[in-house]
Amino acid sequence: MAFYFVQFLTGLASAASLFLVASGLSIIFGVTRIVNFAHGAFYMLGAYVAFTLTERFSGALGFWGGVVVAALIVAIIGVLVEMVLLRRIYHAPELFQLLATFGLTLMVQDIVVMIWGPDDLLGRRAPGFKGAVDFFGQNIPSYDLFLIGLSPVVLGVLWLLFQRTRWGVLVRAATQDRDMVAALGVNQKWLFTSVFALGVFLAALGGALQIPRDAVHHALDLRIIVEVFVVVVIGGLGSIIGAFVAAVLVSELNAFGILIFPKISIILVFLVMAVVLIVRPWGLFGKPEAAARRTPGLTVTPWRPLTSGERLMSLGALVLAAMLPLFAGNYALTVGSEIAIFVIFAASLHFLMSVGGLASFGHAAYFGLGAYGVAFLAKAAGLPMIVSLLLGPLLGLLGAAVFGFFAVQLSGVYFAMLTLAFAQIVWSIAFQWVEVTGGDNGILGVWPEKWAASPASFYWLSLGITALVVTVLRVMVFSPFGFALRATRDSPLRSEAIGINGKRIQWTAFVISGTVAGIGGALFAYLKGSVFPDSVGISLSVDALVMVLLGGVETVSGAVIGAIVFKAANIWLVSQTDLSKLVLGGFIVLMVVAFPKGIVGTLEAIRNRRRSSEAKKSALVTSRIEAAE
Repeated sequence: MAFYFVQFLTGLASAASLFLVASGLSIIFGVTRIVNFAHGAFYMLGAYVAFTLTERFSGALGFWGGVVVAALIVAIIGVLVEMVLLRRIYHAPELFQLLATFGLTLMVQDIVVMIWGPDDLLGRRAPGFKGAVDFFGQNIPSYDLFLIGLSPVVLGVLWLLFQRTRWGVLVRAATQDRDMVAALGVNQKWLFTSVFALGVFLAALGGALQIPRDAVHHALDLRIIVEVFVVVVIGGLGSIIGAFVAAVLVSELNAFGILIFPKISIILVFLVMAVVLIVRPWGLFGKPEAAARRTPGLTVTPWRPLTSGERLMSLGALVLAAMLPLFAGNYALTVGSEIAIFVIFAASLHFLMSVGGLASFGHAAYFGLGAYGVAFLAKAAGLPMIVSLLLGPLLGLLGAAVFGFFAVQLSGVYFAMLTLAFAQIVWSIAFQWVEVTGGDNGILGVWPEKWAASPASFYWLSLGITALVVTVLRVMVFSPFGFALRATRDSPLRSEAIGINGKRIQWTAFVISGTVAGIGGALFAYLKGSVFPDSVGISLSVDALVMVLLGGVETVSGAVIGAIVFKAANIWLVSQTDLSKLVLGGFIVLMVVAFPKGIVGTLEAIRNRRRSSEAKKSALVTSRIEAAE
């Protein structure tokens, strides 16, 4: 019994830091509606800066002062980020905000390596809390007890701040109705800046307080951000009390899950998150939003099929791509195969987002399921490559059918978070079900057969399947199903009034998208010769979002260009510089700010403006001729 009590206290200690970070994210989203993926980066910066300050200044004052000053320094950095970057995209769709903050995260990862190096850093013990306290024969660090006492104090201070101050009243009002607050004469810019500063301060403080417990390393951001999203979603977006309760719940599930359910310990928190989203989408303590924000892809220039000239150009580009093996080496062909596979992956998500208006944050789940499906068939069942490629993606189809049924009942950020929860469940199963998936060791030896073993043969196979998939998806956009899906996306009430079953149409699109992603995953397994849990990881899902938004979500096939540019740039930068994330992140941020329509979307906008200008000139000339006559 004493052991379980100590385990409970350890969970409460972990909840303290998690609550600080989650409360900051919840405050920021509640007011600004920014999906701040960079929140984990601020947490990591807080830990690094605190490590430097606490090592430089000795004594209790040096340590605790260093922790607080580190949080303040990072908060100032957050203010600069908000003023320079985020103010420009407050009215942009949530996905563009996610993309910009993801680019910022990539930049910070390389910056901390440049400054502090790639090795883990071990912080010193907190002065005054170096010992342990005996609980019925079990020792618990006194610093853990300090953290347990700190979190309710922080909760109380935040509650007083939001309930008993004029600033807090304005923040709560902005959470409910930002437009009305602006109409009352409140300067929204500075209100948002102050809220963002407070949120970043809490995140950085959470990171700084962790240095006596954990090593500081450059992967802290991605490790914490997933758990923070879980906490915020379970507790309710914008709810501080919800963040506190959810942080305790998640931390205790992590603490006891490893003891009671060791084989599914990682899955538990994501199962809880999925159940909460299905039963109560706005969280345990959150409030339902009046209307979900619209997904990009809804206010677009009317789409049209390709003209004869454009089809010939596309066919010419495909022929040129098919000629690559005639003059390129094996490495270039392997890279070409990988790019082709990720075109399939990006196109599958783009179909769901642009035509269906559904933004998935966990699309890698179906890519990974397709990869594992091929691995099971090829290794366990010993089926031929062709059969495995045909049947393997069906696992992605099955996953999309099950998860999509629940996901399409929601919309906006709640839909996105539920897809993230499902993806993390799949990742957790792949990571922990070692007997079947191999766990972190993966499934090895998934090699192509002789007819597709050479780089040239596999490249032609990948290119052919990619061309077929992109063509089929484009045809579906202009099919009756595609028009029904777009009608549901643009006006659910009108489409329902004319007899379109919107949920069924969206579910069908979800299944199609998941199946296509599974095809990409199946090819990827043969390309790499192995499958690992990373194939269903959150970073791969974010990569897919980046590729789609980079190409242009308001286009029919922009993801093709987005995937080619992103993947080629990523591979090239990794081979050319050690600061590839810094360069790539900066490029992503620049694209979001300067070219929010993406590469293809920007080119189409320029072309449409030229056509409009030419039409006006033609009309003006015609009118002058008629007037002269």
